[in-house]
Amino acid sequence: METQKKNTAMWWLTFFVSTAALLAAIYLHWEYLTMIIPFVCTSFVKAMDII
Repeated sequence: METQKKNTAMWWLTFFVSTAALLAAIYLHWEYLTMIIPFVCTSFVKAMDII
């Protein structure tokens, strides 16, 4: 059975952008910073190809 390599570059880009947005939200004391956390977690899991 062959294993197929998946392109995860877009998920890595999403992870780094959302992580930067989360750090900016923490620094700027943005009250809705918890809305960014699902993007960070989901994009990391997809980039690591866990699901």
